[in-house]
Amino acid sequence: MVVIVPKLLKLIAGKGVIAMAIYPFILVRDAEVNGNETMLNHERIHFRQQIELGLLFFYLLYGAYYLNNRRRGYSHFNAYRNIPFEKEAYANESNSDYLVTRKLWTWVKFR
Repeated sequence: MVVIVPKLLKLIAGKGVIAMAIYPFILVRDAEVNGNETMLNHERIHFRQQIELGLLFFYLLYGAYYLNNRRRGYSHFNAYRNIPFEKEAYANESNSDYLVTRKLWTWVKFR
């Protein structure tokens, strides 16, 4: 379910974020973002990751990867882009059939 919540999204994730998956919702900044199928597929990949790990553990691990990347000297953007969950989602967001063929725990290959 896609929910357009610009103020909430900015509060939770910062002003540069246009979408965020919190199972079972995809939070988006505006209606234009809602129509972006590549972005929606990216967030659906995160749904699958969240189902595999459980929502709480997914976000704990997501944060741990981000903090470890920052500790290693990465900029905010590079720390975010080097989180295995993001690597998998970005690598496959343009493939509309990806979730049909995706194997369990695929994100581990992106560590």
